[in-house]
Amino acid sequence: MTVVTPGERLGLAGEFFASNGTVEVGDHIYASIVGTVTTTKSTTSGELDTIQVIPTKKTMKSSIPEVSSIVTGKVLRVNPRMATLSIMVVGDQPCADNFQGIIRVQDVRATERDKIQIYNCFRPGDIVRAEVISLGDSRSYYLSTAKNELGVILATSVAGHTMIPISWEEMVCPKTKAVENRKCAKPVAIGESSTQ
Repeated sequence: MTVVTPGERLGLAGEFFASNGTVEVGDHIYASIVGTVTTTKSTTSGELDTIQVIPTKKTMKSSIPEVSSIVTGKVLRVNPRMATLSIMVVGDQPCADNFQGIIRVQDVRATERDKIQIYNCFRPGDIVRAEVISLGDSRSYYLSTAKNELGVILATSVAGHTMIPISWEEMVCPKTKAVENRKCAKPVAIGESSTQ
């Protein structure tokens, strides 16, 4: 039984039919929620097997973010100095409690820190993978997306479609072909280490 978090790659779009709890981006299928992956064999010849993510039950042990933990969260708001996230997952464990994280301008990437504009890296509603670098203050954890595998893993375009990363700094809407700036995360497939 494999527990997955939003943004984890589940398989190729040509091999499975993407069902509940998944999203198809380009040639791959990704998890869109926290839960366990299940595949259902097709009863009809020639049809694809179905892959879905079953939501994790609330009774599952909840995790608390610690320094060097990899967390997944949703961007709530951005301002010129930082992005504020609601932390949903710590490692592969969902959070039962509400934790907030802050990605400061200087913690977005490892290079060219003086040129970073938060709005060009994150937008409200983005799903972001980040590392806890400090326990911060009583209200928020300090997070970093400086490593290659950290950053935006799921984002919705202005037109409302799931975007596809085309570089470390850009994502494109598959319908309108509009390009939007983001600090994109390198995709991490199931079984790969998230700290390469």
